[in-house]
Amino acid sequence: MCANDVLVQGAEPLYFLDYFASAKLDVDVAERVIAGIVEGCVQAGCALVGGETAEMPGMYHGADYDLAGFCVGVVEKDAIIDGSKTRAGDVVLGLPSSGPHSNGFSLIRKILQLSDADIRADLQGVSLIDRLMAPTRIYVRPLLELMGAVPLHGLSHITGGGLVDNIPRVLPEGLEAILERRSWRREPVFDWLQREGKIADPEMYRVFNCGIGMTVHVAASDAQRAIGVLRDAGQEALVIGEIRSGTRGVVIA
Repeated sequence: MCANDVLVQGAEPLYFLDYFASAKLDVDVAERVIAGIVEGCVQAGCALVGGETAEMPGMYHGADYDLAGFCVGVVEKDAIIDGSKTRAGDVVLGLPSSGPHSNGFSLIRKILQLSDADIRADLQGVSLIDRLMAPTRIYVRPLLELMGAVPLHGLSHITGGGLVDNIPRVLPEGLEAILERRSWRREPVFDWLQREGKIADPEMYRVFNCGIGMTVHVAASDAQRAIGVLRDAGQEALVIGEIRSGTRGVVIA
């Protein structure tokens, strides 16, 4: 997720560092965690240049561990993407997510607890736990390709705050985003969470990505070209809305 966060500024991720802390180091667990970090760095095209491993028995207990990290990227000052070029009439492209990514898990755990769900239950051909724990999709390579081919007016990584809180960060004053909910398919795990948790639509859109992990603002004349560039790079993209004059932030119709 750090690499995606760097990317939305127009920056190419360069390197990543991690921090792994536990009461007592379990080498097998640590190896699996680091292997996952390495795979993420490969997908993001950045280097894992170091990190910190700490044992703190007074702070952590049992098999608990703490994992954190940060990413550094680089972008020329005149190439920063900050949303200021977004205009009324721009198209909003949505890049599908692989699931909840890394957000909303306090609510997910509560729903699992209250519903007494079987985490191995089948959910359209995939177990519930596998859908919930699907790794966050890393969009770096296809979006770097897109940046070199089409002028991008704004990028939003849909993390905590969902669609309704993240997209407004790159909307100039006086503009709003109108999204068409039926324009994208959301993973069945979101339907399960909404049903089992009895969550209203506005709360779903504020807590979860609801099937869209990244949004891109481009001129309407560039939309189909952008979709083609992303498709050629192996990334699905859909037109999910447009930018209009207004002050409502994000409207999901």
